[in-house]
Amino acid sequence: MGPDAAHDYLSGLNDEQRLAVQTTEGPLLVLAGAGTGKTRVLTTRFAHILLTRRAFPGQVLAVTFTNKAAREMRERIGHMLNEPVEGLWLGTFHALCARMLRRHAEHVGLASNFNIIDTDDQLRLLKQVMEAARLDTKRWAPPAMMAIIQRWKDRGLTPARITPAEDTDFAGGHAIQLYADYQARLRALNVADFGDLMLHMVEILRAQPDILADYHRRFRYILVDEYQDTNTIQYLWLRLLAQRPQNQPQNICCVGDDDQSIYSWRGAEVENILRFERDFPGARVIKLEANYRSTAPILAAAASLISHNEGRHGKTLRPGRTNAEGEAIQIVSLWDSEEEARMVAERADRLHRQGEKLSQMAVLVRAGFQTRAFEERFIVLGLPYRVVGGLRFYERAEIRDAIAYARLVQQPADDLAFERIVNTPRRGVGDTTLRLLHETARAQDIPLTEATARLIASGSLKGKVGTALATLLTQLATWREALPRDGHVLTLQAVLDESGYTAMWQADKSAEAPGRLENLKEFIRALADFDTLAGFLDHVSLVMENEERSETDRISLMTMHGAKGLEFDTVFLPGWEEGLFPSQRSMDESGLKGLEEERRLAYVGITRARHRAIISHAANRRIYANWQSSIPSRFLDELPDRGVERQGSAQIERERRIQAPVFSTAFPLTARKPKPAGEWEMPARQLQTARFEVGSRVFHEKFGPGTVRAIEDDRLDIDFDKSGSKRVLDRFVEPA
Repeated sequence: MGPDAAHDYLSGLNDEQRLAVQTTEGPLLVLAGAGTGKTRVLTTRFAHILLTRRAFPGQVLAVTFTNKAAREMRERIGHMLNEPVEGLWLGTFHALCARMLRRHAEHVGLASNFNIIDTDDQLRLLKQVMEAARLDTKRWAPPAMMAIIQRWKDRGLTPARITPAEDTDFAGGHAIQLYADYQARLRALNVADFGDLMLHMVEILRAQPDILADYHRRFRYILVDEYQDTNTIQYLWLRLLAQRPQNQPQNICCVGDDDQSIYSWRGAEVENILRFERDFPGARVIKLEANYRSTAPILAAAASLISHNEGRHGKTLRPGRTNAEGEAIQIVSLWDSEEEARMVAERADRLHRQGEKLSQMAVLVRAGFQTRAFEERFIVLGLPYRVVGGLRFYERAEIRDAIAYARLVQQPADDLAFERIVNTPRRGVGDTTLRLLHETARAQDIPLTEATARLIASGSLKGKVGTALATLLTQLATWREALPRDGHVLTLQAVLDESGYTAMWQADKSAEAPGRLENLKEFIRALADFDTLAGFLDHVSLVMENEERSETDRISLMTMHGAKGLEFDTVFLPGWEEGLFPSQRSMDESGLKGLEEERRLAYVGITRARHRAIISHAANRRIYANWQSSIPSRFLDELPDRGVERQGSAQIERERRIQAPVFSTAFPLTARKPKPAGEWEMPARQLQTARFEVGSRVFHEKFGPGTVRAIEDDRLDIDFDKSGSKRVLDRFVEPA
């Protein structure tokens, strides 16, 4: 490759990007804002080092967060060099550490052919350790203990390094000993779990200066992607490899964006990127601020919002292209969450009819439970959709469990529902007991619930399992009696609580458990939309029958956490209300740090949009069977006036001033002065029933055509031609 051709790869870079590529010597922090070409800079820098003969491929350590990112970087470098590159130390933190550990396993009591065990094997091994210590694994759940161990490993703590401040009273104060026994069992079996890969290498580099010196000589350059997402153990590993004696160069380049650090819940420490200049005195900082993704109004709104964070390096995104003028950001204030779902679906449908692709639209929510309302509205309008990074609402395990309980209360002979919940939560029902129940039910041609009752009465089911199943049958009878008296919403709430199902998830210490509990609350809210439990179950059957379509053109539904790194022409951002976004739980648990991370999440959400961002909030949200007033998110007050269009009653709501309520956090809402009475009343929600009158012909996706017999608020009594008389909500039918 000639000298001119060798520098062609620099020709498409702007001044900031070129500087980041060519500043090869000494520690460098590249603050790469959203849409500023971070991946291109990192890849070009790697190729530049090789093309200018500053290092051979094996002398560059390049660290990514995902295998996909590593593959893409490898392919891009090969394309730029016009030849495949061999011998690269390029991969994820754990892949690189596994490669290193194979070379030095004996220093931590392993052989080089050690195996890496998965989550199921980890839990099985830990349960054996806990049982050997004579601990009650029902009281002290192994998954909860495993979460504690992994948290210690993510912080770089071996059992010997855990201080009293880091200790926990879990398992009666025996957690550290359990951790030590678990590690001993791993070594005895010559296996390592995922967390060990980094922990072992950090311990080796700390204890073996000759090995550390060898890696110092080997790696002349270190490149790190997404540095803002590193946790403590990743930070320690990088620092050991990069901090060297004064006579050796510290050529580490970390690329990241402190404004997009949104993963503290899985151990990420934004402080790692904030203290880079203290870790590496004399480090140079280059800011990439030219955004090639979004329009000027979107960038201005994002910059205004994030400027309210104190813990940041500071940078301001600006348009990197000439045609960056675009639509104003829209803030839409709505009466309730149902109207919000209708607004989003109808605007998406209108844009689609105008020629916009559904695949270039996304609804980004703060929490997974919010997807239900949008899923149901998309089904009504026939809009293909996909839930990215998760299951559709009614496909989630906890919701399917709750529905199974509901089906069993409604219909005692539902054997499939009984099978699903009979041991959820655990009641000691194993394969042998289930086989006995099935054999009895088949032999006597009776449902499983009746078979269970007869086996208990005959004494065939004894001990703990007999007692547990007798209690379940008694509870089911009690709930069925309560259904006509208390209504289906209160009854199903009692079912989840009294069965122990809610408590099961409350005791679960996994990262998914809080989200599952939120989904169960949303399940109860969904029940309130229907007059009867039978009506709700019919509706669920309709939703589940609408299986994911084969169309590639589908609107995306996902959380803002799952949207990082993605971009869409149109982004809907619903639910911007205090307590929901910013999340009250996040603020309660982490105080000001939690609020700043929530603001970074809002920044990420807005900057996913290329051309159009529509933010919405509702004045009322349903909490169980009741409506509760909501306060617009403080983040809306942090958006600029210019380039922002407030619709509905949003402009009035922005002027609304109320006395700040008492929060358990150290930061109340922005002080607001009161406005004269009547100035901020919001218009009543427009009912869909205005489209219908008695005698109207309508069509329902499941029940088919019918005639409206009576109208009450948003509920229609309809005589369906083939399905009989039913009461349905107006939003589920269309004029025939």
